[in-house]
Parts: sequence; C-alpha cells; structure tokens
Amino acid sequence: MNQEGRPFKGCLYFGLMLTPNGPKVIEYNCRFGDPETQVVLPRLKSDLLEIMMAVRNECLSDVDIEWSDEAAACVVMASGGYPEKYEKGIEMTGLNENGQIEGATVYHAGTKKENGKFYTNGGRVLGVTATDTTLEGALKKAYDAVSKIYFEGAHYRTDIGK
Repeated sequence: MNQEGRPFKGCLYFGLMLTPNGPKVIEYNCRFGDPETQVVLPRLKSDLLEIMMAVRNECLSDVDIEWSDEAAACVVMASGGYPEKYEKGIEMTGLNENGQIEGATVYHAGTKKENGKFYTNGGRVLGVTATDTTLEGALKKAYDAVSKIYFEGAHYRTDIGK
C-alpha cells in the first residue's frame, strides 16, 4: 500500500483455516471485528488509546505493549435462524442491569435495551468472553456464563477451542 501511495495505519487481521496442507488465508480484515477482537482485547494490559495514537503519530516503537499470559475464549450466542431469517425482540434473561454476567464479559452485538430489559435485535446477539490461566479454564468460564443467559431460539457452537 505504501508503494501505491496509500499507507496503511491500523490493525490487519488474517482469518486462517488449518488444512492438511498447512494454514490457508481465508480473509484479510482491517477492523476490530467481532468475535476476534472480543477474545484478544481482554488480554491487552496496555492502554489501547495510547497504542492507537502511537500508530496514528507513527511512533509505535516508543510504546511498551503488554499482554496478559492468560488465555481467553469467546462464545457467540446467535438468534435462531441466523444467518438467514431470524426474529427480533425476544426478551433475554440472565444478564444483570448492565447487560453483564459474573465471570465473563458480555459484548452486545444484536441487542437493544428497553425499560430495563434486554431484547434480541440481530443475528449475532452476544459475544460471551472469559479469561483464565488455561484455555480449558477460559472455555469453562465462557460456557458457564452462556448457560446462565437465555433467550428463545438461542444457539451457539459447542466446539469452540477444540
């Protein structure tokens, strides 16, 4: 991009698929997409704004970026019928008044809040992320949190981290 006169400043994400012939790139992404970001940023110990400003000001090498050694896992809860046709406006239970649950961070994607209650409002509804000293521990915490959240038609993968 520099050679074309369009320098890139930001994050570049590679979506990979592991195959018998080695890893294959299935996408390039240059945004903080979900759920990829939802599982990476909880491990970041440094100030994200400071990092972004250093990228903008071309002085990233001056910033000490620190990461937690913990593992993180994210389970996406989707609406029934996603990615095709799905209903909106289904009440969700199990979340506190801030839309969170103890032991995990809940990222809202396809939700809305009305009169103190949370409702589905999209296909990918929630990203439920947990950290722990091991991947197995993070997965257990994330799935434990998912099990406390309910909305009719909710579905999610059960093979995350396998």
